[in-house]
This record gives sequence, C-alpha cells and structure tokens, in this order.
Amino acid sequence: MLKIHRFTFNEFQENTYLLSDPHGKTVVIDPGCYHRREKALLQQYIAENGLEIVLLVNTHCHIDHVLGNYFIQHTYKVPFLIPEKEQSVLASVPSYAGLYGFGGYEPAEPSGFLTEKDVLAFGSAQMEIRFVPGHSPGHLVFYSPADGFCIGGDVLFYNSIGRTDLPGGNHEQLLANIRQQLYTLPDQTVIYPGHGPETTIGYEKRTNPFCKI
Repeated sequence: MLKIHRFTFNEFQENTYLLSDPHGKTVVIDPGCYHRREKALLQQYIAENGLEIVLLVNTHCHIDHVLGNYFIQHTYKVPFLIPEKEQSVLASVPSYAGLYGFGGYEPAEPSGFLTEKDVLAFGSAQMEIRFVPGHSPGHLVFYSPADGFCIGGDVLFYNSIGRTDLPGGNHEQLLANIRQQLYTLPDQTVIYPGHGPETTIGYEKRTNPFCKI
C-alpha cells in the first residue's frame, strides 16, 4: 500500500506529492518548492520519516510544477522523468520564469521520458500511466488500481478542470480525455490534483459543472 503526503508550495499554491512504498522508497511528483523555507520543509519531512527518494517525475511541465526539479534532482541524485511530449514545455520555462517572479529558477535536465505505454515503477510499487492532454500537450496522470487513487496534475479538480488558454491547451480535447481516461476509472477512485483538495471520480461525474455526466 502506498503512502501519500502532500505539500502545497509557491505562489500558485501547487500540490507536490511524495508517494512511498512500505519500505520508504519514494517518488517525488511535481515538486513546486521554490523558496528556501519550502525546500527545508520538504527535506525535513523526508529525513524525519526515513524516506529514500528514488525518482523524480512531472505530470506536465508548467512552471508551477517544475520549480523544485533542480533541487530534488541534485539533492537526492535521482533519475528525473518527464512526459515525452512535454519537452518543449519544460524548455520554455527559463524564458518566462522571471516574469512570474521566479528569477532564481534553475533548469533541470530530464534523464528520461514517459509515455502511456510505460509503467511508473519505484521500489515495490507500479502505477499505470494515462495520457490526458488538453491542459498541456503531453500531460500524464498516474493511477494505482491497488490503492484506488490517481495523481492527476492539472486535469481534473474539485468541481473544476485545468485551464486550456495556455500554449498547447485545447478545451474540447481536455473534456474528451477526462471522459475517456478518468471517468472510466471506478467511481470511488480518489483524484489528487495539482491544486486544491482531493476529490473522487464519482463525485465529479455527478457534480462537476464542466464535465458532469
């Protein structure tokens, strides 16, 4: 059974997730830590809980989800994987980071790429990967059937959806992929989003004003 811990970081209130197997082998997903105090808080939690960071992964590569990539990659010396179709999105971040107030952003170079044909494996855990573009061109989500949850990035939120007005966004594509890739999961599946509180597939199917069915 996987253990989940969520931090909320940076001015975008982005959710950073640590997923750990029963032996403490841990993947960091979408590290948004930018400020010194945020990095210290993350390090303290990892040390106090005896976690071994073995992998760094992004669901997608918008600035709020990648601010801590360099810090995690170089502090813990781990592989860093991004969605294959997010390479240009990640490469563009230095060109606008300063405009958002993140002039100290440090780029990190991925060591590999993920597609929906892969499995997200760390320690004794394996998670399914689903390709859900629309918010960004290469967005992936990570689903654990055994644990009944999905790390959803910026696809589906509590009574909302990811914005589609950024480069590579497509509103109709996002709605179609939510229905095809997320709403086909069991209703009790918990969605841990990139912003805001968790929700469930069944609740969003019934109540989400953008895509209820």
